[in-house]
Amino acid sequence: MLASIINTFSNCFKIPELKSRIGFTFLLLGICRLAAYIRLPSINAAALSGYLASHAAGTGGLLNMYSLFTGGALENCAVGALGIMPYISAQIVMQLLTAVVPSLSKLAREDNGRVKIIKYTRYLTILICIGQGAFMAKTWENPSTIFSGWDTNLIGNLVVADNIWWYRIETVLLLTTGCLLLMWLGEQITERGIGNGISLIITIGILARLPAAFQGLVDTYFTTGGKGNFGNGIVLVALLVAVVAGTIAVYQAQRKIPVQYAQRRIGQKVYSGGTSFLPLRLSFAGVMPIIFAQAILMVPQQVFQYIGANFPSFHFLMSFSGALSYGAPTYLIIYTLMILFFSYFWTATQFNELQISDDLKKNGGYIPGVRPGVATSNFLHTAMARITLAGAIFLTVIAVVPIILTTHMQIPPTVSNFFGGTSLLIIVGVLLDTMRQMESHLMMRHYDGFLRGGRGGGSRLRGRF
Repeated sequence: MLASIINTFSNCFKIPELKSRIGFTFLLLGICRLAAYIRLPSINAAALSGYLASHAAGTGGLLNMYSLFTGGALENCAVGALGIMPYISAQIVMQLLTAVVPSLSKLAREDNGRVKIIKYTRYLTILICIGQGAFMAKTWENPSTIFSGWDTNLIGNLVVADNIWWYRIETVLLLTTGCLLLMWLGEQITERGIGNGISLIITIGILARLPAAFQGLVDTYFTTGGKGNFGNGIVLVALLVAVVAGTIAVYQAQRKIPVQYAQRRIGQKVYSGGTSFLPLRLSFAGVMPIIFAQAILMVPQQVFQYIGANFPSFHFLMSFSGALSYGAPTYLIIYTLMILFFSYFWTATQFNELQISDDLKKNGGYIPGVRPGVATSNFLHTAMARITLAGAIFLTVIAVVPIILTTHMQIPPTVSNFFGGTSLLIIVGVLLDTMRQMESHLMMRHYDGFLRGGRGGGSRLRGRF
């Protein structure tokens, strides 16, 4: 198996086009990583790094998730501290608007319309960058508002600029420029490299934490001064292998709905019918339900904490804030329900069974045993609902595992993040998608690919991230 994988990688570099695409991708990803280390002026990044090093166990939640997506740029107060998330947020907003606004939905089906939607997405990205950059600059002025236990007398100030307004303008401009640079590099990778550029930028940032996670695992379980023992470490590694294997299987799993095409006559030509299938992916929503649930659930907790701490008459809200704190039982229950809800919500906005039914009818296709039209639409809706339930339950388990490991088993977040949640799902999905693109290049040159078991062979679980 290992020899086959090595041989496949060597075949990738025998194809000049694929070799240049891989080299181009690695070059731009290296530039993206530089954005996580070039620090902003007027910021005492060493103070923040020292604080995070001494409070590593308490950096879970939204801050830890955002820092994970930026590849450590947030901790370094770097020009890439916003990461690529503003562009991702703009894409999500435009996708949701396209699904509910008829004019945008019509525009998305046109070739020129897609170009306009991309342009609108970029404009929205700039607005989000300015808003988040201003919020981040203001937060760095008063770090105690977001970093619990920050003592200015002991740690010092984060902002060391003399002119506060120049610091704010400069920081917002540099953060916005850093995000737009990452966006442009991601688009170049997608167009001229291999894989989805935006997804690869997030993935490479997550993988940059892998050495620290490995070191944390060794320090915790495989050293004499660790809190655990060798047996627990072995069990934890086995759990990691099982979770990764299960995630890969679910990402590739799909239900194939058979589709039969009738014989058609177009002009003087007669086209014979055939049999195909419609793939319904088990993980249709991907990682989006977890991102939505985490982002939304953190808002009331922060609001309750701020109001309860600053207004004595509303001090009772502090108990609500504690109930919604990261890892609390109430948090886990609401978090689970929100993941289940957003799994169905995202599938409903992106999977249009009415359009699929109409397309099948126009092309002379039908599902055996199901009447065309409304009956086909209802059949697809029922089938997708059942598949979504199974995928949502698995997604919930994957999302809850790292939280339990961090809060109840005292495993550092740098280690537990690789046992599930957004990081594992993104890594698995993006790497599978990239391998499929590389495989398509290999198949065109008659080489065996990553996901095939030899000549004429193929994986039975096929899917797409």
